[in-house]
Amino acid sequence: MEKKIDDIDFSKGNGLVPVIVQDVKSKEVLTLAYTNKESLELTKKTGNSWFWSRSRKKLWMKGEESGNIQKVKEILVDCDSDAIIYLVEPSGPACHTGERVCFHNKLK
Repeated sequence: MEKKIDDIDFSKGNGLVPVIVQDVKSKEVLTLAYTNKESLELTKKTGNSWFWSRSRKKLWMKGEESGNIQKVKEILVDCDSDAIIYLVEPSGPACHTGERVCFHNKLK
């Protein structure tokens, strides 16, 4: 079933929905971020991953500073229309620390 941006339920998260970013080839989870309607529209329009930064309170495109952009190949929406997966082709590390993925720390 195909969904439209207007089908996404942004109301549950104060205008934001979580985005799982996954490598399109390996299916490895790269990161978790958040999108609002505007950043999702920019992602669809440009083909690059855009998010809403909760800490900086602004839109940002992954790679705008690091150069490690993520080309979005497909966007999947969950059954409740309140979470998204970006299947991406990464051009470098996903994590701001330089690690390939953000989930590289183990909980003791």
